[in-house]
Amino acid sequence: MIPLDARRHGRGRRDLRQAIGRYAFAAPAMLFIVLALVYPLGYNVYLALHDVTIATLLRGQAPFAGFANYRALFADPTFAPSLLISAVFTLASLALQFTLGFALALLFRQPFPGAGTMRALLLLGWLLPIVVSANVWRWILDGDFGALNAVLTGTGLLGHGEYWLSQPVTALVSVVAVNVWIGIPFNMILLLAGLNGLPESVSEAGTLDGAGAWQRFRYLTLPMMRPVALTVLLLSFVYTFKVFDLVYVLTGGGPVAATTTLPIYTYQTTFTAFRFGQGAAAATVLLVISLVVAGFYLRLIRREEAS
Repeated sequence: MIPLDARRHGRGRRDLRQAIGRYAFAAPAMLFIVLALVYPLGYNVYLALHDVTIATLLRGQAPFAGFANYRALFADPTFAPSLLISAVFTLASLALQFTLGFALALLFRQPFPGAGTMRALLLLGWLLPIVVSANVWRWILDGDFGALNAVLTGTGLLGHGEYWLSQPVTALVSVVAVNVWIGIPFNMILLLAGLNGLPESVSEAGTLDGAGAWQRFRYLTLPMMRPVALTVLLLSFVYTFKVFDLVYVLTGGGPVAATTTLPIYTYQTTFTAFRFGQGAAAATVLLVISLVVAGFYLRLIRREEAS
């Protein structure tokens, strides 16, 4: 018989080896998270609380400034408009992307000839690098040699060409339209997956009860798609709210700051005006808004699960 103490000791050593093995397997992932996520976020918070200039960066010693950078940020007359433009850009993009993506998902749920080819073609806009798509659309929307003006004037819909990216209203509308064009396939694929996962028996029961197509969609499909729709809206919000490269390539934030979203404002403050602390504060505001929306999403999901 093995003594009880010896068995406990052996079991303890075995548990310790298993714990070390688990931590060893998780260590590379944890190290990557620390280096790629925790450290940049921590350093951004550090910059936002210090008076960081080119001189202090070179010396490696920036004086502590407290919340002075945040006070300067909210006192900047260009900050509030950039936040408003970001809200308009994000909400307009989400509404159009989700609505058109849902409509296409409903279309492709029904089998018809060429459906697979059409889905593949629609995905091209999402698969292309953002810079490539933005440059293509910049050529299409060019006021002098753009393809859009050539088509509209050639068909008589316009008497003369428009400078779509050089006028404040049309520039913002154009940026939203291009972002919607890029985001529709993402919404469509996720919503189509959600629709394909719905039980057919529920729709068949609605049909037997005399419900029409609109009634089945409103009272059966939409409620069952709510968790998927919330997830799609959150992912689209996080992506759209932080869009930088698309706006920067198309308009650079112009004309007259008409498309200066919060990411563009952060870039200009940091790398054009060299106000590093204020730029870090703007980036923190961007992060906090995203976290607030994510928290609201988690609350809605818990409510859905509870109901």
